[in-house]
Amino acid sequence: MIDIETKPAWVEANQAYLVAQFARLKCRLRAGGEAYAQEPTGLAEATLEEPPAIDRLCEIFALSAFEREVLLLCAGVEMDSELAALCGSAQGHPQRNHATFGIAMATLAEPHWSALTLSRPLRRFRLVELEPMHGLTSAPLRIDERILHYLAGVNALDPRLEALIRLSPFPEWIAEDHKLVAVQALQLLASHPADSEILHLCGDDPQGQEDAAALVAQASNRNLFTLRAEDLPAPGPDLDQLSTLWQREALLLSGSLLIQCARSGVTASVRQILQRLPGPLILATPEPVRLDRAFFRFDVDKPAPAEQRRLWAKALGSGATSFNGAVDALSAQFRFSAKAIHSTAALAGISHQREPYQTVILSEAVDRTGHGEAKNPSSFESCNYGDPSSPGAPQDDKLQSGTDQGGFLWNICCSLARPRMENLAQRILPRAGWEDLVLPELQIQILRQLASQVRHRMKVYETWGFSAQGRRGLGVSALFSGESGTGKTMAAEVLARELALDLYRIDLSSVVSKYIGETEKNLKQVFDAAEEGGVLLLFDEADALFGKRSEVKDSHDRYANIEVSYLLQRIEAYQGLSVLTTNLKSSLDKAFQRRLRFTVNFPFPDAAHREAIWRRIFPPQTPTQGLDHARLAQLNVAGGNIRNIAMNAAFAAAESGTPVQMGHLLQAARLEAQKIERPLSEAETRGWL
Repeated sequence: MIDIETKPAWVEANQAYLVAQFARLKCRLRAGGEAYAQEPTGLAEATLEEPPAIDRLCEIFALSAFEREVLLLCAGVEMDSELAALCGSAQGHPQRNHATFGIAMATLAEPHWSALTLSRPLRRFRLVELEPMHGLTSAPLRIDERILHYLAGVNALDPRLEALIRLSPFPEWIAEDHKLVAVQALQLLASHPADSEILHLCGDDPQGQEDAAALVAQASNRNLFTLRAEDLPAPGPDLDQLSTLWQREALLLSGSLLIQCARSGVTASVRQILQRLPGPLILATPEPVRLDRAFFRFDVDKPAPAEQRRLWAKALGSGATSFNGAVDALSAQFRFSAKAIHSTAALAGISHQREPYQTVILSEAVDRTGHGEAKNPSSFESCNYGDPSSPGAPQDDKLQSGTDQGGFLWNICCSLARPRMENLAQRILPRAGWEDLVLPELQIQILRQLASQVRHRMKVYETWGFSAQGRRGLGVSALFSGESGTGKTMAAEVLARELALDLYRIDLSSVVSKYIGETEKNLKQVFDAAEEGGVLLLFDEADALFGKRSEVKDSHDRYANIEVSYLLQRIEAYQGLSVLTTNLKSSLDKAFQRRLRFTVNFPFPDAAHREAIWRRIFPPQTPTQGLDHARLAQLNVAGGNIRNIAMNAAFAAAESGTPVQMGHLLQAARLEAQKIERPLSEAETRGWL
């Protein structure tokens, strides 16, 4: 990154030079502008190893000799009280101790009227300002505070922009693909005028986009400043001022501007800025957009799993080998930017070796081409997966080293990926384990195979090369079908606990909208947030959302089919784990079912399975007495109903102050039968009392 600070020795010499210049101007004013006094300014110039600030400013803004003198006069009035008094005397009013254009025209050399036109640098870049309600020659002429500080040797971002624009650091951690993007962009920009083109970076990695932009800026000997689109004022005077001030800052600080549109999109204010500002400009958006100006576009997405693995290994350093496969699991499940991987590893307290990227980063990338860049990791939320003995601990022993560093790091990643999902879906804390599932052996085997595929994605997709054939369809999706209460949601909990994933249930009422396009927009937010990783998406009662595409009879049918088609695409493209449950498998679109990797049918439990459910339905600490599980299994209801009956019976027993008995269960069973509008037969409850 370019150093925009100034050496103390130069600052002192520069200030001495200003004092000498002000002394020269005072002699000029005393002489009435007839001749320059021969002040010995050469001594001050001799102490400067680099040009003084006024000369730098003249070169940057192409100021004429007269404009240079005007600027010095305005600065001198602010910094030298004697010079201010002389200006008052020149106007015949000692109280008017300010510079005017009339004084400048009368006393300074090589005067020209065009110096204060709006097209010339003094007013175009607001180096000086005329107070309103006065004539051109008599109006107080004042130097802008930012320019005054610059002349004094302080070159810092204009305070009016500090709340909007920030200096982007040089990326010490960056994905290899993003390095290559920076190199290719530099090659294209080098063949075009610097102020004519826009570099457009699109993709799902805002931090990676900023990293790539910072490399481009650094290689161009510039500083990168980042502006968020949502911080831009609406079109009007405030936006006009921001545009002017930035053009000035781009010259003073040798800056490139990156406009990040990750949240608000390309607004009217962004488009106006893109039209008005000269280059170099960089636009970062999640999706490609059309622009009314020439641009170069590059994709900057979050690193692929293989690159994620390389970044994790680098961040973990020499300790990576002690994680027993955790790196592969993290790389397959989460999609973080390079910067997030680095900060997450540091947050976990893991030492790593930092290499001197700044000197080799671009040269390495150039060699590879063959030619001569959204969360605070310090505020993560704790979760219950850290302790291997806890209910939510990862069941994969590869994540559990002696100190469970892998499990701790996994927890941090989950907490970082969690916030974006919180307002979009309901998080369910997975408590159920394999021992809680009562299903035929075939269904258990399918569920275990599903978990195994999620666990070994990195090996099969990346190490064994399946991802080279295309990344579409690499996610794991499953359909759980069966009557209500047969264990579909519980099975999703078991998978989430087994894989140490957060389980999010999609609330269909907040997703499906009657307004055209809103359903797709809502679903896009869900899938985009889930793509970061650590999430199992559960679409409960999916037949309401993923039903059969109907024959088009009117515009409503056509848009409903568009929604289904969009969902098909996102389910297939989603690289995480998604589970859909339905009570009516026949209502699902056949094309949709073909795109699901697993289908698990949850049968209505027979008597043997119902007895098994009854035997484990009460927690060990619940007092029971005289329960006959075989007779309870005569009750022909699903597992969800059995749970309701058991809980209601427990409350009845608590009220009576006795252990749970058959009488309590009979009373609860009758209430449940009334609720589901299915009368109990005598055979079902025979022998309960």
